[in-house]
Amino acid sequence: MTQRRSSRVHERWAQLRFSVIGQLLAAPPQKGALAAALAELAARTWCHPTTGAPVRFGASTIERWYYRALRERQDPVGILRRKRRRDAGQQTAMNDALRQALFAQYAAHKSWSAQLHRDNLAVLVAKHSEFGAAPSYATVRRFLRAHGLVKHRPRSGRQTAGALAAEARLEAREVRSYEAERVNGLWHWDFHHGSRKVLTSRGEWRTPLLLGILDDRSRLACHLQWYLHETAQNVAHGLMQALQKRGLPRAAMSDNGTAMTAAEITQGLGRLGILHETTLPYSPYQNAKQETFWGPVEGRLMAMLENVADLTMAQLNEATQAWVEYEYNRKLHSEIGVAPVERFLAGPAVTRPCPDSAALKLAFTRAERRTLRKSDGTIVIAGRRFEVPNRYRHLTTLEVRYADWDLSLVHLVDEQTGTVLCRLFPQDKAANASGLRRSLEPIGAVPIAVKPASGMAPLLAGLIEQRAASGLPPAYLVKDEDP
Repeated sequence: MTQRRSSRVHERWAQLRFSVIGQLLAAPPQKGALAAALAELAARTWCHPTTGAPVRFGASTIERWYYRALRERQDPVGILRRKRRRDAGQQTAMNDALRQALFAQYAAHKSWSAQLHRDNLAVLVAKHSEFGAAPSYATVRRFLRAHGLVKHRPRSGRQTAGALAAEARLEAREVRSYEAERVNGLWHWDFHHGSRKVLTSRGEWRTPLLLGILDDRSRLACHLQWYLHETAQNVAHGLMQALQKRGLPRAAMSDNGTAMTAAEITQGLGRLGILHETTLPYSPYQNAKQETFWGPVEGRLMAMLENVADLTMAQLNEATQAWVEYEYNRKLHSEIGVAPVERFLAGPAVTRPCPDSAALKLAFTRAERRTLRKSDGTIVIAGRRFEVPNRYRHLTTLEVRYADWDLSLVHLVDEQTGTVLCRLFPQDKAANASGLRRSLEPIGAVPIAVKPASGMAPLLAGLIEQRAASGLPPAYLVKDEDP
């Protein structure tokens, strides 16, 4: 009979032995006829469970299998498995000294293969007699596998403290897949370096970067766009388009890049009620859905553009929008079993309505404090002076909101409530040279007109009365004025 090659060796042996004695269990022979039945089975030829060659078994062997299965009523097949060796998994060919040497060698060189570990152990054995005989490659390989000493890819770049800490954390903590329970519960976004260059309007070949924003639950690509630089301005530009297309999510996850954690981005997400979560340093696997998405981008989108000569940024972005909206978002996703757009629309969702473009542009700004120059009523932002309306001349420090990449929109806000008070404009010294000046506006409510007080101040009059009530003479000697 044929055995399944996918099953384990012990399982295949158990199935073969059970097939030999199965008919004896199903139809037990009459008293005195067991020997004849065993002899008949011993004369038959069977298929070896590992080699497939024909094999026969002795009557005494079959009899031992029969009585062993007859006594076991719960699992007659399991009792026929081959017994496990007592020294299985112990690598008796390696003594304690050799084991410790291999442990130390792996700790220092985790990127080595099992063959390289074995070759270095052979050199140690030749130099030190206490190690005994050199182990074989199979023994070293089984030892490494039994103790979970897997091969690690060699680290690239500098071995910084953060990279070493991330690697130690990955080895000490388990990694588990996760998924948000609701649509727009969590977004992922990151930049991807393209595989080919584009021709810019300045006649330069540049490698573009793709900003991708994905919904965690539905795997929907909320927005894709290519840029030439990974900057906070481009992050805000892409995020605003994704928010206007899909609505406001509850949380968003990115890496710890400078553009991702810029003040304009983190504060803007906070003003929109979006929790900004970042992955652990040197741990891109936490954003695995986003990293996996780059596969179809390169395998399908960029592959279809490989014969396009003189590819421009405009052509690349146009092709990207068509591909993501009409293929990726509508194609059956192998993991979730439906198209991303279908799961996005099916919900359940925690989507919130998105504000207009002006509110989004104001949201993605940074809030900072500036000291008001009392001399000319200006503040300094990025080396430029901005004039403050004179109705705020009594304030010492002001809170302003602006984006580093667009100083044409600078707003003065209330530091208590965050309400926008007015817009600030750069100082125009040429216009100020005309000599025209505005009248000072009242700072607060106009006070009620009252008659000015006259005479001695109340505090001083009270002090005089207090001294007179003491009954003591004045503490000075009266002297007339000179004639």
